[in-house]
Amino acid sequence: MNMLDDEDDQSFHATRDGYSHLSDVEWDAVERMGSTMGIHAVSVMLEALNRDAQHATIAKFIQNELDAEREKVALLHQLGSQQAELLREQGAQHFELLRQQQAAAGGSMHSRRPETLKIDISKYRGVEEDSLLRWFVELDEAIRARRIDDGEMQVAFAQSNLAGRAKTWALGLKLHDPYAFGSLEVFTAAQTNV
Repeated sequence: MNMLDDEDDQSFHATRDGYSHLSDVEWDAVERMGSTMGIHAVSVMLEALNRDAQHATIAKFIQNELDAEREKVALLHQLGSQQAELLREQGAQHFELLRQQQAAAGGSMHSRRPETLKIDISKYRGVEEDSLLRWFVELDEAIRARRIDDGEMQVAFAQSNLAGRAKTWALGLKLHDPYAFGSLEVFTAAQTNV
């Protein structure tokens, strides 16, 4: 039974067959109009309008429905965007709070490595024209500038700046005893005694 088949209303009986000129989409819209405005109001309206006016009125109703749905979608999109922005702001606030707490607790978990300065030093070859004392001063400055704190790394850096006889001597000692130079002090003392 169609919603326009109102048995209580003797003046108007609208059926799908009575409006065969309306498409299925238009008839569905007529039924929605009846649930929105009332069956009697739709019946009176359809009787009062010619076919072209019926099509135009139904098209306008469908357009109004579409516009209302678009407004709902736009509103939902706007609300979703606002919620996303709010979540981003809250996340940023939580991150900032966490960063401040870490800073107050003694710094961040991943502290940045301090900037280092790369100072090149001349290679010490162990020949008479090389000044061992000058090389030690250059070596000490380069180690401090590069912020090399580990003793083994200091020895490795010093050995990387040897050449010729001095390098051969150091490698010979390391081959005989891998732990011959336990610290930079031991290394420099051994160099001085050669």
